[in-house]
Amino acid sequence: MAVSKKLGSAVRRNRIKRLLREFFRLHRADLTAPVDYVVIPKRHVDAKRLTMDQVGEELSVLVAKSLLAPGLTAG
Repeated sequence: MAVSKKLGSAVRRNRIKRLLREFFRLHRADLTAPVDYVVIPKRHVDAKRLTMDQVGEELSVLVAKSLLAPGLTAG
């Protein structure tokens, strides 16, 4: 997992990485498609105020769309 230095100090970048890892850990069972996910956090993300709920809202929609992409088969 990599987060650009443009997002702030190491503490802030690590917090973002922890939240992203936790999202993917919690949703491992849902991620059945054989795809790689590249997540690029928005520059205006405030790592101090970022919550797991916000991460879930943003990424759940994107993961659902990726699973519906034509040509992908689960398994």
